[in-house]
Amino acid sequence: MKIFELIYRIKKKIIAFYEKYFTVKGLYDCILPDKIYIKKLYKARTGKELNLKNPQTFNEKQNWLKLYDRRPEYTMMVDKYKVREYIAEKIGEKYLVPLLGVWDSPDEIDFESLPNEFVLKCNHDNGVIICRDKASFDIDGAKKNLEWRLKRDYYRKLREWPYKNVKRKIICEKFMKAMKKNNAMEYKIFCYSGVPMYVLVVSDRLNSSSVAMDMYDIEWNHLDITRGNHSQAGDIFEKPDNFSEICELAKILSADIPFLRVDFNVWNEKVCFGELTFYDLGGFETYSPEEWNLKLGLPLKI
Repeated sequence: MKIFELIYRIKKKIIAFYEKYFTVKGLYDCILPDKIYIKKLYKARTGKELNLKNPQTFNEKQNWLKLYDRRPEYTMMVDKYKVREYIAEKIGEKYLVPLLGVWDSPDEIDFESLPNEFVLKCNHDNGVIICRDKASFDIDGAKKNLEWRLKRDYYRKLREWPYKNVKRKIICEKFMKAMKKNNAMEYKIFCYSGVPMYVLVVSDRLNSSSVAMDMYDIEWNHLDITRGNHSQAGDIFEKPDNFSEICELAKILSADIPFLRVDFNVWNEKVCFGELTFYDLGGFETYSPEEWNLKLGLPLKI
């Protein structure tokens, strides 16, 4: 091997190492434009070049959509506060979890006025704080957590641009109880231009140590897919009685949108809207077998 070729290979490996380190650590996220950052992050996470000229896989197409499908209404649709008006108009207020309050700062929250059980969240990110007993609830800890979340720029990490201009707020919703374990299910409907095609079933959501994720097709056939580091439940769940209703609601909410994941919770057979997601795990989810990355992307037309 010629000395120049050896030097070139060593240099290339050093550059690749530092690019991966800086991208994963977030040191690039405030200085690089979206396209360059997304390509670097994709390479750092997958070891592959992101194909934006002719995207084929589910992840490639979702990252393409981040850059080239930027309708202004998407910002309102990911805002967990403003989307409530959208949901009420599109499918009806009865599908909303009751709202107990909305504030700009944790210091504005009157905890005395809240019920014994409630859920706090910010409208621009993906975390929740659950209170099951106000007498033992750590109010100071909750306030610090909310302060951190309000400062968190959810857009920057994965460049999911709809979150960029969400006016950040704190909202409080009713804590929805489940009488039985299987009566607290979450159904994430994968919709392609208004057509529901796959269902991600999340079980035991309230126990974060044992959250399981199972994929089904729209005919309720269980698919042997493992997502990321989440295990499957080990049981084949029965199709819920209100599954047709859930699919019809998902159709309405996802009409004319290339891809939209429409999430619903079912609490003791009551269907409640969860959220709208344009990019499943930001377009960086891993699948086993890997071929499902391609299969999930096939119906996504861009």
